[in-house]
Amino acid sequence: MLMFERLGLALLHRIEPEQAHALALAALRSGLTPRPGPITSPRLSTRIAGLDLPNPVGLAAGFDKNAVALAALARAGFGFLEVGATTPRAQPGNPKPRLFRLSEDRAAINRFGFNNQGMEEMARKLAARPPMIPVGLNLGANKNSPDRAADFATVLRHCGPHADFATVNVSSPNTEKLRDLQGKAALSALLEGVMAANAGLDKPVPVFLKIAPDLTDPDLEDVAEAALTARLAGLIATNTTLSRDGLTGPHATEAGGLSGQPLFEHSTRVLANLSRLTDGRLPLIGVGGIASADQAYAKIRAGASAVQLYTGLVYGGLSLAAQITRDLDRLLARDGYDTIAQATGTDRAAWL
Repeated sequence: MLMFERLGLALLHRIEPEQAHALALAALRSGLTPRPGPITSPRLSTRIAGLDLPNPVGLAAGFDKNAVALAALARAGFGFLEVGATTPRAQPGNPKPRLFRLSEDRAAINRFGFNNQGMEEMARKLAARPPMIPVGLNLGANKNSPDRAADFATVLRHCGPHADFATVNVSSPNTEKLRDLQGKAALSALLEGVMAANAGLDKPVPVFLKIAPDLTDPDLEDVAEAALTARLAGLIATNTTLSRDGLTGPHATEAGGLSGQPLFEHSTRVLANLSRLTDGRLPLIGVGGIASADQAYAKIRAGASAVQLYTGLVYGGLSLAAQITRDLDRLLARDGYDTIAQATGTDRAAWL
């Protein structure tokens, strides 16, 4: 991390977290952040669900909820981006404060509640973006919707023509009863509607499902079965957790989803279990607690074909994406792998 970035992070950490996040996005738009451009190599370049990625390190949904800094983020070293979550109608989300740093634990708790500008504004921004690395859209449901399951299909129909992939997000803990849609019957019905909407697009996009880390083993079996039956493009494991095991920071009891270092081991075990259940029939994206190339590599060896970051950036700065990507290339070379695919799942058994 460069000195100016270290100083910038120190200043941001003196500011209320949600305000600091807004300032970080403003700095991105103003060109005040590292922009090494897409980083790639023959080892890092990969193809997942029909998407050609310069490298397998992506930005997770939630960092740029309203796609306000796409051009800058595309030059920050990532191989792909995910924006949103987006709901049919704009909504303010939950009351503030709703974002908390747990610096002692290298973690964060949020209870945003799908605050966003709505699908009309998102479609406009995605349509106006210049050619860049793949950009996906995280699909959400309005808090007061009479039919939340239908909301996901609605957003996909409206924004799908301008996205490279879409993610069904029924795993956020911050919209009441949203996680109930992860049940087998409800999830199958929801995915059927989403896939029908996708089939109706002039150019259907790969559709992923993002799951919670708090599912039981039988729940994971149901998710894997539903995903395979629906012919999804892949699974993203995992979203934030409701667990508070091992936390030491003063905000440990705040309500919301926990992300960052405390999530790494548990989310990686869930990832490995899904890899076992799907047995190579679906690509997996690993997310949860990644703050180094070693952790990204562990996710890949546990079964991921690509990974995503978010909370790690809060503590490691935006340059973390480029650093992880370069170091990941070295780790692959060290172990004699010519591609990401060769390394995927090679250490899965250790996580089961």
